[in-house]
This record gives sequence, C-alpha cells and structure tokens, in this order.
Amino acid sequence: MELDLNLKYGFIKLKNMSSFIIEGGHRLKGNITPQGAKNEALQVICATLLTRERVTIENIPDILDVNNLIELLHDLGVEINKIESGVFTFKSENIDISYTETEEFRRKSASMRGSIMLAGPLLARFGEVVVPKPGGDKIGRRRLDTHFNSLMKLGADLTNDEKNQLIRLSATKLKGKYILLDEASVTGTANLIMAAVLSEGETVIYNAACEPYIEQLSRMLVRMGARIEGIGSNKLFIKGVTSLNGCKHRLLPDMIETGSFIGMAAMTESELTIRNTSIENLGIIPESFRRLGITIEQRGDDLYIPSQKSYTIDSFMDGSILTISDAPWPGLTPDLLSVMLVVATKAKGSVLIHQKMFESRLFFVDKLIDMGAQIILCDPHRAVVIGLDERFYLRGTTMTSPDIRAGISLLIAAMCADGVSTIHNIDQIDRGYQDIDKRLNELGASIVRK
Repeated sequence: MELDLNLKYGFIKLKNMSSFIIEGGHRLKGNITPQGAKNEALQVICATLLTRERVTIENIPDILDVNNLIELLHDLGVEINKIESGVFTFKSENIDISYTETEEFRRKSASMRGSIMLAGPLLARFGEVVVPKPGGDKIGRRRLDTHFNSLMKLGADLTNDEKNQLIRLSATKLKGKYILLDEASVTGTANLIMAAVLSEGETVIYNAACEPYIEQLSRMLVRMGARIEGIGSNKLFIKGVTSLNGCKHRLLPDMIETGSFIGMAAMTESELTIRNTSIENLGIIPESFRRLGITIEQRGDDLYIPSQKSYTIDSFMDGSILTISDAPWPGLTPDLLSVMLVVATKAKGSVLIHQKMFESRLFFVDKLIDMGAQIILCDPHRAVVIGLDERFYLRGTTMTSPDIRAGISLLIAAMCADGVSTIHNIDQIDRGYQDIDKRLNELGASIVRK
C-alpha cells in the first residue's frame, strides 16, 4: 500500500485500496473514546471561510473525508496550521476564488459530498461560486434542490452547466427572506445558515434540520458575531451582519461512533466503557439499542455495556414485531440503521428495519446473508431480520465495503463471526472512522490492515 505523508498537516492519506483481515471471536474489554464528530467537522470547517480572522477548531478527527476538505481549503488559499493532534487553525484572509474555476478544484470537490457546503460561505462572502456535482456514499438519490433553491431565494442567480456537471451561483447581494425548506436537509440547512449570516436583512428558516451538529454550527457562528435565534428548533431567525470575527470551537463526540461501539460490544459479548459521549446529544440512540435487548448503563457522561451472552429484541405493547426506522432529528439517525441491522442478526427475536431516507443503504445485506444471517430484504427500504440468538453463528467470508456505514457494519459482523473474514475497499471505512483497526486491537480485537 502506497502512502502519501502530508508532513504539513500530519495526517496520512491512503492512496490505494486497502483491506482488513479479521479473525472473529475475540472479545473486547476496556475503555474507548469516540472521535470528534465527522459531520460537524465538515460543516464548521466550511464556516471558517466566512471570516478573514483566525478560527481554531479542536477535536478534529483524522479521517479521509475531513482531511480531503482541509486540503481543498488549503488549495483555496486558507492559511492552515496544525497546533497539536486534532487542533487546527484556519485563516481565510487571502482566498483565491479563481481556483474554483480550475479542473483540479472540480475534481477534488466532486470526490467528496461535504464540498457542497462550500457553496453557502463562498457565495455569501465573494458573490460567486462554482459547485461540481459532489461525490460521497452511493446510498441512493441525494438531491441538491434544497441547497440551490434556498440560495436562489436569497437572491442568487443559478446557471446549470449540464455538460460539465457544474452549477454556477452568483449574487450582487444576498437578501434575507422567509424560507420554508421542502425537506429538513442537514447539509442544506447548514449551507443556508452560512449564507444567511452575511445576507442583508432577516432570514427565517422553517423546517430547518435541528440536530446537535446544526446547533454546534449555529453557536460557533454566534461566537463569531452572527445573530441567530431559535437554535435547537426547526425555525431559525437570522439577522445578517456585515462581517464575522474569529473564534475557538470544539467538536462534539461522534454519535455514530458511539452507536457503532455499542453494537460491537453487543455482538462480541464484550464489556466496554465508551467514554465522554456527550449523552445529552445522543438523542434516542441509547434507547434504540436497548429495544434490541442491549444493556446500557449511564455512568456520568460515559456509557457502560456489560458482557451479554444473549439479548432479546423488544416488541410493541400489542405484541407486534418491533419496527426501527430513521427520521430527521430528534428521530433516529439513518447512519446507524446499518449497525442496528447487523446487531439484530445475533439477537433473539425479529425486527423490521425501515430505512426511509435513503433507498440503497440496505443493499449490503446480501453479504450478511452469505455469512449465515437470516434476513428478508423486502424492498430497497425495508428488511426483516430474524435473530439467530445462539442457534447459529455468522461465518467468516470475503466482502467489499460499499460505503462508510455499511463498512463498519460488516466489520462488526466479521468481529463476531466464526473464522476469518476479509473486507476490501476499507478506504470507505477510513473516510469516517479514525484508526479504527488500531483502536479496536488495543481492546482485544484481531484486525490486520493489508
């Protein structure tokens, strides 16, 4: 595997597709701390473009998606310095907006979905931006209408270059307006907030996403001098200002990692303490795992999962089969449904997993079926899992990770399976999980990177 060491920022970028070799059946024991939140990092790093002053961000995870975005900002002219592990400063004083017209910018932007959140801040500050069609997970249709329609309502003109798959936005001056979002898109809300804070007049955003990471972005912008009311609700009131200041901001722990570790502990019959989880920002995640029969104890800001030989899926009060589905916050995040589906394969009982928000996220279940899981894929959105309990164990096999969340789910399955499993294309996992093999091996796992 060829590595390109970026000495300036101190992180490693994987160039060739790698694999994990996992020996199943090893129990984990000890403490593990979630990394900084990936989705929040992508938002607040883009927000540093809104000011000429220095912004310090702490607890940044060393993962591919975030590292690629940091590199893209550097190419735009942002002065970036690594203070220590996970702590960076960003100073967007000398931005080369002409770089957005280059083929290199288009190529790099198109490789990551988080690049779409450059649109709001660059448009608000410079009056123009070029947006290539972004990349990211192949988990179904993820439309961008919410982003562009909202920016157009603030006064932006849009030109669609279908041949080159480019969107051009320009505006002499953005002006605040009442905007009812057609969906509570997280990245769409983030983009609109970042554009609105420098717009003229007041912007009202109704049906806004209100998850903790949007709260974090909003509070960071307020510390920078933005005027935002209604933070934490689905109706935001933003009075535009002419400029923003620098600030210091610390990322929340990643709730998806926390949920993934709960699933790992359950599947491998492990005793695990997940440290510093920011429990008040986990929403219904712990309770959703409890409904699968997993014992979770709250100890201060830590979650303790004792070793369990087996766990039984709950049912509804009328005795009908349990349904677990995703929903906009404060509902269950869709990023954890893949993990919960895997966890259910070893439980006692049955559950319907209903993935409402993305239509292709359940297509990895064929790999679990090859491992011996009993799953009925009803359609692109629904799967019935019949828990095997101790009647049968998953068996090791060779798989390929299709996206971040399916990748970590397959890793969890492999860790509890009989025999050895191989997971190819683990760059997908590295996009969202920092040093996951090293951290789990320290707890007793057997994972080799090839």
